[in-house]
Amino acid sequence: MGRRKLWRWLVATAIVLASIYLLVAYLLLPRLWLHYEHQPDLAQRPMVTRTPQDIPGDPINVGLVGSKEDVIRSFAAAKWDPADAITLRSSVEIGASVLLDRPYLEAPVSTLLFEGRRQDLAFEMPVGDSADRRHHIRLWLVLQSGAEGRPVWLGSASFDQGVGLSHDTGQITHHIAPDVDADRDLVIRDLSNAGMLVSTYQVSGVGPTVNGHNGGGDRYYTDGEVTIGVISPNASLVSAPPTMLSNPAATIFKQNVWSLGLKLRDLLRGPNAK
Repeated sequence: MGRRKLWRWLVATAIVLASIYLLVAYLLLPRLWLHYEHQPDLAQRPMVTRTPQDIPGDPINVGLVGSKEDVIRSFAAAKWDPADAITLRSSVEIGASVLLDRPYLEAPVSTLLFEGRRQDLAFEMPVGDSADRRHHIRLWLVLQSGAEGRPVWLGSASFDQGVGLSHDTGQITHHIAPDVDADRDLVIRDLSNAGMLVSTYQVSGVGPTVNGHNGGGDRYYTDGEVTIGVISPNASLVSAPPTMLSNPAATIFKQNVWSLGLKLRDLLRGPNAK
């Protein structure tokens, strides 16, 4: 084979391999991983919030099944506080909490939109005395009657690790920690430990995301799954741990690959990396 023919063969082979990669990575596998078997009416939802300036915000990563009263009672049982509405008084109070390092358990959360609507409910759990560090979740009612015949809520849970300026708008805002899956799991774990959930399952969210950014310019990463907790009727206390419904085989494979990728990343970064 002459040099020119070899070069043409190498180029053609590279094009074919690149085409196969693009087809598998961006078309076939994402479609294979999509699953809404436990809540089919969520299939066409965007699964990402937006800021009032229409900038993509935090990803949807938590869901709950139950009435508004069930949701409120469940978070109360789990020792999460409802967030105050944003007013002049609450804005001054959250500023004083940060500057003076004093508690403000019901500090407001900023407005995010899902399908054009601001959050219906918001809850938080502070870390330390100041309002600048806290676990929090915003929730939107998205289905009046889901697969269980009860209301379905979608939420965005994350950890505020400090206050600063938005990288996109320059406004004062909280900055979230990048591992949003950790707070997704914390919300479900706290509600489970409080005896509020009868079962849990997952549906597809934004999909595996290594370098996402929210409306404040904060980086986040996620396996892309939404964990949904089914609240016991009337938020009555249950003694048994919730039943965990399994994912499809393709999703389990994707989760294993994701977990392996995170372990390799941590190994390469070393023990002192944040």
